[in-house]
Amino acid sequence: MYRNTKHWIKTLEDAGELVRIQEYVNPQLEISEITDRISKHDGPALLFENTGTAFPLLINSMGSEKRMAMALGVDKLDDIGKQIEQLFHQLAGPKESVLDKLKMLPTLKSIGSWMPKIISGRGECQQVVMASPDITKFPVLKCWPEDGGPFLTLPIIHTKDPLTGIRNVGLYRMQVFSPDMTAMHWHRHKVSARHFNEFKKMGKRMPVAVALGGDPAYTYCATAPLPDGVDEYMLAGFIRKKRVEMVQCLTLTKEVYGQDVQVPADADIIIEGYIDPAEDFILEGPFGDHTGYYSLADFYPRFHITCITHRKDAVYPATIVGIPPQEDAWLGKATERIFLMPIKMTTVPEIIDMNLPVEGVFHNLVIVKIKKDYPGQAIKVMHSLWGAGQMMFTKMMVVVDGDVNIHNPMEVAEYVSRNFNATTDIIFTQGPVDVLDHSCSVMAFGGKIGIDGTRKMPEEESQLTKVNDRESLPDSWMISKSEILKQFPEIKDIN
Repeated sequence: MYRNTKHWIKTLEDAGELVRIQEYVNPQLEISEITDRISKHDGPALLFENTGTAFPLLINSMGSEKRMAMALGVDKLDDIGKQIEQLFHQLAGPKESVLDKLKMLPTLKSIGSWMPKIISGRGECQQVVMASPDITKFPVLKCWPEDGGPFLTLPIIHTKDPLTGIRNVGLYRMQVFSPDMTAMHWHRHKVSARHFNEFKKMGKRMPVAVALGGDPAYTYCATAPLPDGVDEYMLAGFIRKKRVEMVQCLTLTKEVYGQDVQVPADADIIIEGYIDPAEDFILEGPFGDHTGYYSLADFYPRFHITCITHRKDAVYPATIVGIPPQEDAWLGKATERIFLMPIKMTTVPEIIDMNLPVEGVFHNLVIVKIKKDYPGQAIKVMHSLWGAGQMMFTKMMVVVDGDVNIHNPMEVAEYVSRNFNATTDIIFTQGPVDVLDHSCSVMAFGGKIGIDGTRKMPEEESQLTKVNDRESLPDSWMISKSEILKQFPEIKDIN
Protein backbone atom coordinates (compact mmCIF):
# COMPACT_ATOMS: atom_id res chain seq x y z
CA MET A 1 0.00 0.00 0.00
CA TYR A 2 1.28 3.45 -0.93
CA ARG A 3 0.10 6.50 0.98
CA ASN A 4 0.37 8.76 -2.05
CA THR A 5 2.41 9.35 -5.20
CA LYS A 6 5.33 10.81 -3.22
CA HIS A 7 5.52 7.55 -1.24
CA TRP A 8 5.52 5.59 -4.52
CA ILE A 9 8.29 7.80 -5.92
CA LYS A 10 10.44 7.32 -2.79
CA THR A 11 9.97 3.55 -2.97
CA LEU A 12 11.06 3.52 -6.62
CA GLU A 13 14.06 5.75 -5.89
CA ASP A 14 15.18 3.64 -2.92
CA ALA A 15 15.05 0.55 -5.17
CA GLY A 16 17.18 2.24 -7.85
CA GLU A 17 14.21 2.25 -10.23
CA LEU A 18 13.79 6.01 -10.77
CA VAL A 19 15.82 8.81 -12.31
CA ARG A 20 15.17 12.50 -11.54
CA ILE A 21 15.55 14.93 -14.45
CA GLN A 22 16.12 18.49 -13.22
CA GLU A 23 16.70 20.16 -16.60
CA TYR A 24 13.69 21.73 -18.32
CA VAL A 25 12.03 19.32 -20.76
CA ASN A 26 9.04 20.44 -22.83
CA PRO A 27 5.80 18.41 -22.33
CA GLN A 28 5.10 19.06 -26.02
CA LEU A 29 6.78 16.06 -27.72
CA GLU A 30 10.12 16.18 -25.86
CA ILE A 31 9.09 14.20 -22.76
CA SER A 32 7.48 11.57 -24.98
CA GLU A 33 10.58 11.23 -27.17
CA ILE A 34 12.84 10.66 -24.16
CA THR A 35 10.38 8.27 -22.51
CA ASP A 36 9.95 6.28 -25.72
CA ARG A 37 13.69 5.60 -25.92
CA ILE A 38 13.89 4.72 -22.22
CA SER A 39 10.88 2.38 -22.26
CA LYS A 40 12.15 0.51 -25.33
CA HIS A 41 15.28 -0.53 -23.41
CA ASP A 42 13.83 -1.52 -20.02
CA GLY A 43 14.78 1.85 -18.60
CA PRO A 44 13.76 3.32 -15.23
CA ALA A 45 10.84 5.44 -14.12
CA LEU A 46 11.38 9.12 -14.92
CA LEU A 47 10.52 12.12 -12.74
CA PHE A 48 10.65 15.33 -14.79
CA GLU A 49 11.02 18.02 -12.11
CA ASN A 50 11.14 21.03 -14.44
CA THR A 51 8.15 20.93 -16.81
CA GLY A 52 7.58 24.65 -17.22
CA THR A 53 4.65 24.37 -14.78
CA ALA A 54 4.32 24.20 -11.00
CA PHE A 55 3.99 20.41 -11.16
CA PRO A 56 6.60 17.67 -11.71
CA LEU A 57 5.66 14.79 -14.03
CA LEU A 58 6.07 11.07 -13.28
CA ILE A 59 6.14 8.65 -16.21
CA ASN A 60 7.11 5.02 -16.91
CA SER A 61 6.65 4.26 -13.20
CA MET A 62 5.11 0.85 -14.04
CA GLY A 63 7.22 0.29 -17.14
CA SER A 64 8.77 -3.06 -16.21
CA GLU A 65 7.65 -6.35 -14.72
CA LYS A 66 9.50 -5.54 -11.50
CA ARG A 67 7.93 -2.08 -11.10
CA MET A 68 4.49 -3.40 -12.03
CA ALA A 69 4.79 -5.98 -9.25
CA MET A 70 6.08 -3.28 -6.87
CA ALA A 71 3.06 -1.11 -7.72
CA LEU A 72 0.75 -3.96 -6.70
CA GLY A 73 2.73 -4.82 -3.58
CA VAL A 74 3.87 -8.33 -4.62
CA ASP A 75 7.11 -10.05 -5.60
CA LYS A 76 5.62 -11.59 -8.75
CA LEU A 77 2.47 -10.76 -10.72
CA ASP A 78 1.27 -14.37 -10.35
CA ASP A 79 1.07 -13.86 -6.58
CA ILE A 80 -2.21 -11.93 -6.78
CA GLY A 81 -3.85 -14.65 -8.87
CA LYS A 82 -2.78 -17.21 -6.27
CA GLN A 83 -4.28 -15.05 -3.52
CA ILE A 84 -7.57 -14.90 -5.44
CA GLU A 85 -7.54 -18.67 -5.91
CA GLN A 86 -6.89 -19.24 -2.20
CA LEU A 87 -9.71 -16.87 -1.25
CA PHE A 88 -12.09 -18.61 -3.67
CA HIS A 89 -11.34 -22.04 -2.19
CA GLN A 90 -11.82 -20.69 1.34
CA LEU A 91 -15.22 -19.25 0.47
CA ALA A 92 -16.44 -22.07 -1.76
CA GLY A 93 -15.17 -25.03 0.23
CA PRO A 94 -17.59 -27.20 2.25
CA LYS A 95 -18.49 -25.94 5.74
CA GLU A 96 -19.78 -29.05 7.47
CA SER A 97 -19.36 -28.06 11.10
CA VAL A 98 -19.79 -25.00 13.28
CA LEU A 99 -16.01 -24.93 13.72
CA ASP A 100 -15.52 -24.78 9.95
CA LYS A 101 -17.88 -21.81 9.79
CA LEU A 102 -16.14 -20.05 12.68
CA LYS A 103 -12.82 -20.43 10.86
CA MET A 104 -14.30 -18.26 8.11
CA LEU A 105 -14.75 -15.22 10.37
CA PRO A 106 -11.21 -13.82 9.92
CA THR A 107 -11.56 -14.17 6.14
CA LEU A 108 -14.93 -12.42 6.13
CA LYS A 109 -13.51 -9.67 8.33
CA SER A 110 -10.65 -9.19 5.87
CA ILE A 111 -13.09 -8.94 2.96
CA GLY A 112 -15.04 -6.28 4.85
CA SER A 113 -11.84 -4.31 5.39
CA TRP A 114 -11.26 -4.07 1.62
CA MET A 115 -14.53 -2.26 0.86
CA PRO A 116 -14.14 1.44 -0.02
CA LYS A 117 -15.28 3.84 2.70
CA ILE A 118 -16.55 7.41 2.43
CA ILE A 119 -14.93 9.66 5.02
CA SER A 120 -16.17 13.06 6.18
CA GLY A 121 -14.47 16.34 5.48
CA ARG A 122 -11.93 17.07 2.78
CA GLY A 123 -9.16 14.77 1.62
CA GLU A 124 -5.52 15.45 0.84
CA CYS A 125 -6.56 15.69 -2.81
CA GLN A 126 -8.56 18.82 -1.89
CA GLN A 127 -5.86 20.77 -0.04
CA VAL A 128 -5.75 23.36 -2.83
CA VAL A 129 -8.81 24.50 -4.77
CA MET A 130 -8.11 26.37 -8.00
CA ALA A 131 -9.83 29.73 -7.95
CA SER A 132 -10.60 29.27 -11.64
CA PRO A 133 -10.23 25.71 -12.94
CA ASP A 134 -7.55 25.53 -15.63
CA ILE A 135 -6.35 22.15 -16.86
CA THR A 136 -3.54 23.82 -18.83
CA LYS A 137 -1.76 24.58 -15.54
CA PHE A 138 -0.61 20.94 -15.56
CA PRO A 139 2.14 19.53 -17.84
CA VAL A 140 -0.33 17.73 -20.13
CA LEU A 141 1.59 15.85 -22.83
CA LYS A 142 1.37 16.15 -26.55
CA CYS A 143 2.85 12.74 -27.25
CA TRP A 144 3.35 12.41 -31.02
CA PRO A 145 3.73 14.90 -33.89
CA GLU A 146 0.37 14.21 -35.56
CA ASP A 147 -1.67 14.12 -32.32
CA GLY A 148 -4.70 16.40 -32.32
CA GLY A 149 -3.42 18.19 -29.22
CA PRO A 150 -2.33 17.52 -25.64
CA PHE A 151 -3.90 14.50 -23.90
CA LEU A 152 -4.32 13.35 -20.32
CA THR A 153 -3.10 9.77 -20.58
CA LEU A 154 -3.57 8.38 -17.04
CA PRO A 155 -6.92 9.84 -15.93
CA ILE A 156 -8.98 7.62 -13.61
CA ILE A 157 -12.60 8.32 -14.66
CA HIS A 158 -15.44 7.97 -12.12
CA THR A 159 -19.07 7.63 -13.21
CA LYS A 160 -22.20 6.13 -11.67
CA ASP A 161 -25.16 4.31 -13.16
CA PRO A 162 -28.08 6.77 -12.81
CA LEU A 163 -30.50 3.89 -12.21
CA THR A 164 -28.58 1.84 -9.64
CA GLY A 165 -25.97 4.27 -8.32
CA ILE A 166 -23.25 1.64 -8.87
CA ARG A 167 -19.85 3.21 -9.52
CA ASN A 168 -17.57 2.43 -12.46
CA VAL A 169 -13.91 3.42 -12.68
CA GLY A 170 -12.17 3.39 -16.06
CA LEU A 171 -9.12 4.78 -17.83
CA TYR A 172 -9.84 6.78 -20.99
CA ARG A 173 -7.69 9.41 -22.68
CA MET A 174 -8.83 13.05 -22.56
CA GLN A 175 -7.82 15.61 -25.19
CA VAL A 176 -7.54 19.16 -23.84
CA PHE A 177 -9.34 21.81 -25.91
CA SER A 178 -9.45 24.75 -23.49
CA PRO A 179 -8.69 25.48 -19.82
CA ASP A 180 -12.09 24.11 -18.78
CA MET A 181 -13.00 21.60 -21.50
CA THR A 182 -11.71 18.25 -22.74
CA ALA A 183 -13.09 15.37 -24.77
CA MET A 184 -14.01 12.11 -23.06
CA HIS A 185 -12.78 9.20 -25.17
CA TRP A 186 -14.82 6.28 -23.90
CA HIS A 187 -15.60 3.49 -26.33
CA ARG A 188 -19.09 2.18 -27.05
CA HIS A 189 -18.28 -1.11 -25.29
CA LYS A 190 -17.30 0.54 -22.00
CA VAL A 191 -19.49 0.75 -18.89
CA SER A 192 -19.12 4.55 -18.68
CA ALA A 193 -20.50 4.83 -22.22
CA ARG A 194 -23.54 2.84 -21.08
CA HIS A 195 -23.98 5.20 -18.12
CA PHE A 196 -23.84 8.12 -20.56
CA ASN A 197 -26.57 6.57 -22.70
CA GLU A 198 -28.81 6.24 -19.63
CA PHE A 199 -28.29 9.92 -18.75
CA LYS A 200 -29.09 10.78 -22.37
CA LYS A 201 -32.42 8.92 -22.15
CA MET A 202 -33.21 10.81 -18.96
CA GLY A 203 -32.20 14.16 -20.46
CA LYS A 204 -29.88 14.93 -17.56
CA ARG A 205 -26.34 16.18 -17.28
CA MET A 206 -23.88 13.44 -16.30
CA PRO A 207 -21.47 14.15 -13.41
CA VAL A 208 -17.93 12.85 -13.99
CA ALA A 209 -14.89 12.99 -11.70
CA VAL A 210 -11.29 12.40 -12.77
CA ALA A 211 -8.51 11.42 -10.38
CA LEU A 212 -4.79 11.58 -11.13
CA GLY A 213 -2.15 9.93 -8.98
CA GLY A 214 -2.39 8.38 -5.56
CA ASP A 215 -1.65 4.71 -4.96
CA PRO A 216 -0.60 3.19 -8.33
CA ALA A 217 -3.03 0.35 -7.60
CA TYR A 218 -5.84 2.80 -8.45
CA THR A 219 -4.47 3.27 -11.97
CA TYR A 220 -4.15 -0.47 -12.51
CA CYS A 221 -7.64 -1.24 -11.19
CA ALA A 222 -9.12 1.36 -13.57
CA THR A 223 -7.82 -0.83 -16.44
CA ALA A 224 -8.86 -4.18 -14.92
CA PRO A 225 -11.54 -6.16 -16.83
CA LEU A 226 -13.91 -6.58 -13.89
CA PRO A 227 -17.49 -7.79 -14.33
CA ASP A 228 -20.10 -5.07 -14.66
CA GLY A 229 -21.25 -3.94 -11.23
CA VAL A 230 -18.07 -4.89 -9.36
CA ASP A 231 -16.44 -1.82 -7.79
CA GLU A 232 -12.86 -1.36 -8.95
CA TYR A 233 -11.97 0.06 -5.53
CA MET A 234 -12.89 -3.25 -3.94
CA LEU A 235 -10.19 -4.86 -6.11
CA ALA A 236 -7.83 -2.05 -5.08
CA GLY A 237 -8.63 -2.76 -1.43
CA PHE A 238 -7.87 -6.45 -1.97
CA ILE A 239 -4.54 -5.65 -3.66
CA ARG A 240 -3.52 -3.06 -1.04
CA LYS A 241 -4.97 -5.10 1.87
CA LYS A 242 -6.44 -1.81 3.02
CA ARG A 243 -9.67 -0.07 2.08
CA VAL A 244 -9.68 2.97 -0.20
CA GLU A 245 -10.89 6.08 1.61
CA MET A 246 -13.16 8.22 -0.54
CA VAL A 247 -14.21 11.87 -0.18
CA GLN A 248 -17.14 13.73 -1.62
CA CYS A 249 -16.47 15.93 -4.65
CA LEU A 250 -16.99 19.63 -4.05
CA THR A 251 -19.28 20.40 -6.99
CA LEU A 252 -20.70 17.00 -7.98
CA THR A 253 -23.54 16.76 -5.47
CA LYS A 254 -26.94 15.12 -5.34
CA GLU A 255 -28.63 18.52 -5.16
CA VAL A 256 -27.18 19.49 -8.57
CA TYR A 257 -26.96 16.19 -10.47
CA GLY A 258 -29.19 13.78 -8.59
CA GLN A 259 -26.20 11.74 -7.37
CA ASP A 260 -23.05 12.30 -5.36
CA VAL A 261 -19.62 11.39 -6.74
CA GLN A 262 -16.69 10.35 -4.56
CA VAL A 263 -12.96 10.14 -5.30
CA PRO A 264 -9.88 8.72 -3.50
CA ALA A 265 -8.87 11.03 -0.66
CA ASP A 266 -5.15 10.44 -1.29
CA ALA A 267 -5.11 11.19 -5.03
CA ASP A 268 -2.87 14.01 -6.24
CA ILE A 269 -5.28 15.85 -8.54
CA ILE A 270 -9.07 15.82 -8.89
CA ILE A 271 -10.93 17.22 -11.89
CA GLU A 272 -14.69 17.57 -11.45
CA GLY A 273 -17.15 18.27 -14.24
CA TYR A 274 -20.09 17.15 -16.31
CA ILE A 275 -21.12 15.98 -19.76
CA ASP A 276 -24.30 17.31 -21.30
CA PRO A 277 -25.88 14.60 -23.53
CA ALA A 278 -27.85 17.28 -25.39
CA GLU A 279 -24.64 18.90 -26.58
CA ASP A 280 -22.96 18.11 -29.89
CA PHE A 281 -19.90 15.86 -29.70
CA ILE A 282 -16.47 17.31 -30.47
CA LEU A 283 -13.94 16.01 -33.02
CA GLU A 284 -11.19 14.35 -30.96
CA GLY A 285 -7.84 13.04 -32.21
CA PRO A 286 -5.83 11.84 -34.05
CA PHE A 287 -3.84 10.08 -31.34
CA GLY A 288 -0.71 7.93 -31.64
CA ASP A 289 -1.97 4.69 -30.13
CA HIS A 290 -0.65 1.48 -28.60
CA THR A 291 -1.09 -0.34 -31.92
CA GLY A 292 1.78 1.73 -33.31
CA TYR A 293 -0.60 3.65 -35.57
CA TYR A 294 -2.54 6.88 -35.17
CA SER A 295 -6.18 6.31 -34.31
CA LEU A 296 -8.17 8.64 -36.55
CA ALA A 297 -10.13 11.65 -35.37
CA ASP A 298 -13.69 10.87 -34.33
CA PHE A 299 -16.52 12.49 -32.37
CA TYR A 300 -16.71 12.09 -28.58
CA PRO A 301 -18.56 13.84 -25.71
CA ARG A 302 -17.42 17.19 -24.33
CA PHE A 303 -16.35 17.21 -20.67
CA HIS A 304 -16.86 20.57 -18.95
CA ILE A 305 -14.66 21.19 -15.91
CA THR A 306 -16.37 22.76 -12.89
CA CYS A 307 -13.63 22.38 -10.28
CA ILE A 308 -9.98 21.32 -9.94
CA THR A 309 -8.38 20.48 -6.60
CA HIS A 310 -4.97 19.03 -5.76
CA ARG A 311 -2.48 18.23 -3.04
CA LYS A 312 -0.02 20.94 -2.05
CA ASP A 313 2.83 18.75 -3.34
CA ALA A 314 0.95 17.18 -6.25
CA VAL A 315 2.77 15.19 -8.94
CA TYR A 316 1.19 14.89 -12.38
CA PRO A 317 1.23 11.24 -13.59
CA ALA A 318 1.36 10.38 -17.28
CA THR A 319 2.17 7.62 -19.71
CA ILE A 320 2.71 7.33 -23.44
CA VAL A 321 1.42 4.67 -25.80
CA GLY A 322 2.86 3.80 -29.18
CA ILE A 323 4.88 1.09 -30.89
CA PRO A 324 5.35 -1.56 -28.20
CA PRO A 325 6.88 -2.19 -25.80
CA GLN A 326 5.69 0.72 -23.70
CA GLU A 327 4.56 1.06 -20.09
CA ASP A 328 1.03 -0.07 -20.95
CA ALA A 329 2.39 -3.50 -21.95
CA TRP A 330 3.05 -4.22 -18.27
CA LEU A 331 -0.44 -3.11 -17.25
CA GLY A 332 -1.71 -5.67 -19.76
CA LYS A 333 0.69 -8.33 -18.48
CA ALA A 334 -0.57 -7.75 -14.93
CA THR A 335 -4.13 -8.36 -16.11
CA GLU A 336 -3.03 -11.54 -17.87
CA ARG A 337 -1.50 -12.97 -14.69
CA ILE A 338 -4.13 -11.70 -12.22
CA PHE A 339 -7.22 -12.75 -14.15
CA LEU A 340 -5.97 -16.17 -15.26
CA MET A 341 -7.31 -17.74 -12.06
CA PRO A 342 -10.78 -16.09 -12.16
CA ILE A 343 -11.19 -17.19 -15.80
CA LYS A 344 -10.11 -20.71 -14.89
CA MET A 345 -12.48 -20.88 -11.91
CA THR A 346 -15.55 -19.36 -13.53
CA THR A 347 -15.39 -19.81 -17.31
CA VAL A 348 -12.74 -22.21 -18.63
CA PRO A 349 -11.75 -24.78 -15.98
CA GLU A 350 -9.45 -26.65 -18.38
CA ILE A 351 -7.19 -23.64 -18.85
CA ILE A 352 -3.62 -24.07 -17.56
CA ASP A 353 -1.95 -20.86 -18.68
CA MET A 354 -2.52 -17.86 -20.91
CA ASN A 355 -0.17 -15.46 -22.69
CA LEU A 356 -0.97 -12.10 -24.27
CA PRO A 357 2.35 -11.35 -26.01
CA VAL A 358 3.46 -7.74 -26.00
CA GLU A 359 3.85 -7.96 -29.80
CA GLY A 360 0.16 -8.81 -30.06
CA VAL A 361 -0.83 -5.49 -28.44
CA PHE A 362 -3.06 -6.73 -25.61
CA HIS A 363 -6.07 -8.74 -26.78
CA ASN A 364 -5.18 -8.93 -30.47
CA LEU A 365 -3.26 -12.17 -29.88
CA VAL A 366 -3.92 -14.67 -27.09
CA ILE A 367 -2.12 -17.99 -26.65
CA VAL A 368 -3.95 -20.44 -24.39
CA LYS A 369 -2.71 -23.71 -22.91
CA ILE A 370 -5.34 -26.24 -21.82
CA LYS A 371 -5.62 -29.72 -20.34
CA LYS A 372 -7.28 -31.54 -23.20
CA ASP A 373 -9.64 -34.42 -22.37
CA TYR A 374 -11.99 -34.73 -25.35
CA PRO A 375 -12.22 -33.93 -29.08
CA GLY A 376 -13.23 -30.41 -30.01
CA GLN A 377 -12.20 -29.02 -26.63
CA ALA A 378 -9.90 -26.39 -28.15
CA ILE A 379 -12.79 -25.01 -30.21
CA LYS A 380 -15.01 -24.97 -27.12
CA VAL A 381 -12.33 -22.95 -25.28
CA MET A 382 -12.08 -20.45 -28.13
CA HIS A 383 -15.81 -19.73 -28.08
CA SER A 384 -15.88 -19.58 -24.28
CA LEU A 385 -13.14 -16.96 -24.19
CA TRP A 386 -14.61 -14.93 -27.08
CA GLY A 387 -17.72 -14.62 -24.89
CA ALA A 388 -15.87 -13.59 -21.72
CA GLY A 389 -15.78 -9.84 -21.05
CA GLN A 390 -12.97 -7.98 -22.82
CA MET A 391 -11.72 -11.25 -24.31
CA MET A 392 -14.43 -10.62 -26.92
CA PHE A 393 -11.92 -8.27 -28.61
CA THR A 394 -9.40 -11.06 -29.28
CA LYS A 395 -8.59 -11.23 -33.00
CA MET A 396 -6.31 -14.27 -33.01
CA MET A 397 -6.47 -17.13 -30.52
CA VAL A 398 -4.03 -20.05 -30.51
CA VAL A 399 -4.85 -23.05 -28.30
CA VAL A 400 -2.25 -25.67 -27.37
CA ASP A 401 -1.94 -28.47 -24.83
CA GLY A 402 0.82 -30.77 -23.62
CA ASP A 403 4.32 -29.89 -22.48
CA VAL A 404 4.96 -26.54 -24.13
CA ASN A 405 6.01 -23.21 -22.63
CA ILE A 406 3.56 -20.75 -24.15
CA HIS A 407 5.74 -17.81 -23.13
CA ASN A 408 8.41 -19.03 -25.57
CA PRO A 409 7.30 -18.11 -29.12
CA MET A 410 9.58 -20.65 -30.80
CA GLU A 411 8.24 -23.50 -28.66
CA VAL A 412 4.69 -22.49 -29.52
CA ALA A 413 5.47 -22.26 -33.25
CA GLU A 414 7.13 -25.68 -33.28
CA TYR A 415 4.34 -27.31 -31.25
CA VAL A 416 1.59 -25.87 -33.44
CA SER A 417 3.48 -26.90 -36.60
CA ARG A 418 3.51 -30.50 -35.42
CA ASN A 419 -0.22 -30.59 -34.63
CA PHE A 420 -1.84 -28.18 -37.07
CA ASN A 421 -3.61 -28.81 -40.36
CA ALA A 422 -4.77 -25.68 -42.16
CA THR A 423 -7.72 -27.48 -43.74
CA THR A 424 -9.28 -28.60 -40.46
CA ASP A 425 -7.81 -26.63 -37.55
CA ILE A 426 -8.74 -23.03 -38.33
CA ILE A 427 -11.89 -21.33 -37.07
CA PHE A 428 -13.04 -18.09 -38.71
CA THR A 429 -15.70 -15.99 -37.06
CA GLN A 430 -16.80 -12.38 -36.65
CA GLY A 431 -17.64 -10.20 -33.72
CA PRO A 432 -16.82 -7.01 -31.82
CA VAL A 433 -13.25 -5.74 -32.00
CA ASP A 434 -11.47 -2.89 -30.27
CA VAL A 435 -12.50 0.59 -31.41
CA LEU A 436 -8.77 1.29 -31.83
CA ASP A 437 -8.40 -1.60 -34.30
CA HIS A 438 -7.16 -0.06 -37.54
CA SER A 439 -7.43 -3.28 -39.59
CA CYS A 440 -11.20 -3.79 -39.71
CA SER A 441 -13.24 -2.41 -42.59
CA VAL A 442 -16.02 -1.05 -40.36
CA MET A 443 -15.88 0.53 -36.91
CA ALA A 444 -15.48 -1.92 -33.98
CA PHE A 445 -16.59 -5.00 -35.94
CA GLY A 446 -14.44 -7.50 -37.78
CA GLY A 447 -13.07 -10.97 -38.29
CA LYS A 448 -11.38 -13.31 -35.84
CA ILE A 449 -9.31 -16.44 -36.26
CA GLY A 450 -8.82 -19.38 -33.95
CA ILE A 451 -6.03 -21.94 -34.42
CA ASP A 452 -6.29 -25.38 -32.83
CA GLY A 453 -2.69 -26.37 -32.17
CA THR A 454 -3.53 -29.21 -29.77
CA ARG A 455 -2.69 -32.87 -30.30
CA LYS A 456 -5.53 -34.44 -32.23
CA MET A 457 -7.62 -37.30 -30.93
CA PRO A 458 -8.87 -40.09 -33.25
CA GLU A 459 -12.26 -38.42 -33.67
CA GLU A 460 -10.49 -35.27 -34.91
CA GLU A 461 -8.37 -37.11 -37.45
CA SER A 462 -9.33 -37.20 -41.12
CA GLN A 463 -7.85 -38.34 -44.40
CA LEU A 464 -6.72 -34.77 -44.95
CA THR A 465 -5.02 -34.73 -41.58
CA LYS A 466 -3.11 -37.89 -42.40
CA VAL A 467 -1.50 -36.14 -45.35
CA ASN A 468 0.64 -34.40 -42.73
CA ASP A 469 2.25 -37.79 -42.02
CA ARG A 470 5.41 -37.70 -44.16
CA GLU A 471 5.54 -41.51 -44.49
CA SER A 472 2.07 -41.61 -46.08
CA LEU A 473 2.98 -39.26 -48.93
CA PRO A 474 3.73 -40.84 -52.32
CA ASP A 475 7.32 -40.57 -53.51
CA SER A 476 6.25 -38.28 -56.34
CA TRP A 477 5.28 -35.67 -53.69
CA MET A 478 8.70 -35.66 -52.10
CA ILE A 479 11.32 -33.03 -52.84
CA SER A 480 14.51 -32.54 -50.91
CA LYS A 481 15.46 -29.37 -49.07
CA SER A 482 18.54 -28.94 -51.28
CA GLU A 483 16.43 -29.16 -54.44
CA ILE A 484 14.03 -26.48 -53.14
CA LEU A 485 16.90 -24.14 -52.22
CA LYS A 486 18.44 -24.73 -55.67
CA GLN A 487 15.20 -23.93 -57.51
CA PHE A 488 14.35 -20.96 -55.30
CA PRO A 489 17.55 -19.06 -54.35
CA GLU A 490 15.47 -16.37 -52.62
CA ILE A 491 14.63 -18.93 -49.90
CA LYS A 492 17.35 -18.79 -47.24
CA ASP A 493 16.35 -21.75 -45.07
CA ILE A 494 13.56 -24.24 -44.43
CA ASN A 495 12.28 -25.50 -41.10
